[in-house]
Amino acid sequence: MLSQLLIALIESAVNQVFKLSPNLHNLLSTARQQTLLIYIRDWQQGFSIVYTGQQLIILSTTETLADCAISTDINTLQQLKDPSKITQLIRENKLDLEGDLHLAQTYSKAFSKLEIDWEEHLSGYIGDAGSFQLINRLKAAEQTRIKTDSTLSSMFSALLQDELRVAIHPLELDEFKQRNRQLKADCAQLEQRINALLN
Repeated sequence: MLSQLLIALIESAVNQVFKLSPNLHNLLSTARQQTLLIYIRDWQQGFSIVYTGQQLIILSTTETLADCAISTDINTLQQLKDPSKITQLIRENKLDLEGDLHLAQTYSKAFSKLEIDWEEHLSGYIGDAGSFQLINRLKAAEQTRIKTDSTLSSMFSALLQDELRVAIHPLELDEFKQRNRQLKADCAQLEQRINALLN
């Protein structure tokens, strides 16, 4: 069971995100005072989430009463950022949902549209020029990572394709077998003639 301290830290972090991205309040306005229960099967732990209109309250809970209850594993939970995947995950039995589907979609939509202007927020700490340079360097590092991933992926694909070209094709294998049988038959005939000559 996760400690209350860890849950309090998660709650504090999420509420800090609310301060950095004010559009979350508008997106969650229809979910005000409704309880979303998320049960994570991997951890055998339930979390109750309530939006008060100003902040999120997250509690560890064993109760099952909620406006919407979701039961899933941690990997599937990460896929819920896309609201359109909820019904697909239910059909694939990766997600159990009871109650108001609209509430789950509201939370999913809100966190998928999370937009934080990091440059503006960092400028208060390190100045406009410093935040501009930091954000640009982080973006450049991300672009380099994407380019490196793409290069490695294409290189790996090319290596696999080259390796496949080295492997023998099934038609070549059949031709080899036929020639091998013919050579074996010719050797058998030659052996018979030699035996006949010796006798």
